[in-house]
Amino acid sequence: MQSFAPFNFAADIWSIVRPRTSSLKLLNAIHATSRDLRTGSDAALKNAADELRSAVRKGTDLTRNEILVPAFALVFESTRRIHGIELFDAQLLAGMAMAQGSIAEMATGEGKTLAAALPSMLFSLAGLGVHVATPNAYLAQRDFERIGPILQLLGASAGLVPESADTDAKRIAYACDVVYATGYELGFDYLRDRLQVMSIARPGLGERQLEMLRGRPSPQPLPVQRLRSYAIIDEIDSVLIDEACLPLVLSDSNASTGHQEAYLEAQQVAASLLEGDDFIVDSQARSVTLTRAGQQFVYEHYTSRLRFPLDRPWAAYVEQALASQRLYERDVDYVVQDGSLMLVDEFTGRIFAERTWRDGLHQSVEAKEGLLTSPELKTAARISRQRFIRLYKTICGMTGTASGSRSEFRRHYGLAVMQIPLRKANRRETLPSRFFVDAESKYRAVVAEVIAVHRTGRPVLIGSRTIRNSELLAERLAAQGVPLELLNGRQDRAEAEIVARAGDCSAVTIATNMAGRGTDIVLGPGVADLGGMHVIGVECHESGRIDRQLLGRAGRQGDRGSGRFFVSADDPLLVAYAPRLCRRMAQLHNDDGEIAVDLSRDVLIAQRAAEAAAYAARRRMLAHDRWMDEMVQMLG
Repeated sequence: MQSFAPFNFAADIWSIVRPRTSSLKLLNAIHATSRDLRTGSDAALKNAADELRSAVRKGTDLTRNEILVPAFALVFESTRRIHGIELFDAQLLAGMAMAQGSIAEMATGEGKTLAAALPSMLFSLAGLGVHVATPNAYLAQRDFERIGPILQLLGASAGLVPESADTDAKRIAYACDVVYATGYELGFDYLRDRLQVMSIARPGLGERQLEMLRGRPSPQPLPVQRLRSYAIIDEIDSVLIDEACLPLVLSDSNASTGHQEAYLEAQQVAASLLEGDDFIVDSQARSVTLTRAGQQFVYEHYTSRLRFPLDRPWAAYVEQALASQRLYERDVDYVVQDGSLMLVDEFTGRIFAERTWRDGLHQSVEAKEGLLTSPELKTAARISRQRFIRLYKTICGMTGTASGSRSEFRRHYGLAVMQIPLRKANRRETLPSRFFVDAESKYRAVVAEVIAVHRTGRPVLIGSRTIRNSELLAERLAAQGVPLELLNGRQDRAEAEIVARAGDCSAVTIATNMAGRGTDIVLGPGVADLGGMHVIGVECHESGRIDRQLLGRAGRQGDRGSGRFFVSADDPLLVAYAPRLCRRMAQLHNDDGEIAVDLSRDVLIAQRAAEAAAYAARRRMLAHDRWMDEMVQMLG
């Protein structure tokens, strides 16, 4: 478990901004300048900010101390006037790290939102636009509403890019000095701009000059976005690591109608095939491949029964049908609501109605569920998240769990990770994990532990990887008379409110993965004296960072708290990456299904294998991006 040490300002001269300038001296300079600003009027603050803008636009480096110190002091004083609070030194240190184009690693509850206001204001001085990318639309709006007034007091404009806004509204937002938007919406708007440029036919040789001589210059597309200069990424590890292999894909409105009969027939054929003989399942790569015998069988079946044209080879339909049956589960990977298939985000548990799988997989799953298959959308434009982020001249960000990926951030993005010391010592207790032979015995133990902790008055937060497991636990606890709040992708609008109440006395909250990430959990009155919040993880994730994020919800800002993970032999992580361990666990359990042996090291090895596989996939994506960049340069 990652630990933090409190910062000793009397002795520590850890330098973030410049090797020869200690952070302590910079902190003292910022505090001294902010005290001088306190007696001035609001107009005086704006005038001071205008002087910095003038200096930067005349060529002064943004990161020089004579710019950074007064800019941070202005934000410090503006925050005090707008919200009545003063920034902590930990937030100022995080701002310094981001100002230098690094990642600030801040523990949960340390104030990342206000820390981001510091580099936002600093970068805005250049007048080139600053994009603050958030994981979801709620956080974008929340940060805009909280930070916007701070920036506006200093003469910097702030804009919000709603996902459903028209192009004119978005263009107005992007024209602001600081823009708040979800990371994926920033990418989609970039793709839309590119499509607009490509939609205008290139003029023939000399046509553009001829039109200009005639006084009729050729029309130029008006992009929604300005140049991509500065990006501040919230939860940067989620964007650049967890979701790196999920490309941003813009679909063409001219969709292929497809043939529902083909998808239904493929489901029937797939059900008759034998694993090993006819097809091979790769659970790690999440793919199914027909063997030679399987291909022969399905093509014999195709020639004898199907009588209409297909959009792809018939074997591809059957392979997707097999994948839908063997690899994709309802209330895990997707949900069915109001007769429609909706995808579940693997990392947050959030439901996205507008997302679809590609290459016929979405239609195959719809056929499996007995739904009317939707039109198959064609790809109009796509870009990997890695490649899009690298379009910005300056990248920085913040998260609570970056150290584990320090080398990858440095190697592939040129980003250093600065670990920001805690304001108060970490008092969270990480309890030993418990191990079980199957999910049934594990859930019985989870329910028993929740009931025992609930009786003490301590709040309990339960993290589940899937919607199915979260609802299963909710049913079992409700049957035992335990009042609870169930938080998964089905309650998107109320997500933050539910998470915010998770620290109340006797509260029991079940959340899928990191639902509500970015929302502070403040302990209710008297809860700290009872021992703080208790966090339970009902299985380990393939990424150890996500487990640390879940445990980090307890023990914020020096609060007391505790956390524990429950692991069973049928957890997907172990089934995919530690099959020998699964067989060993089947021989070690007692009559209650629990295993007394500590298998933490074995689980860690399985996680490292999963992380290595994910890293290899990201490297392949990166290699493809580099090849694409080379092709673009060759083609001019």
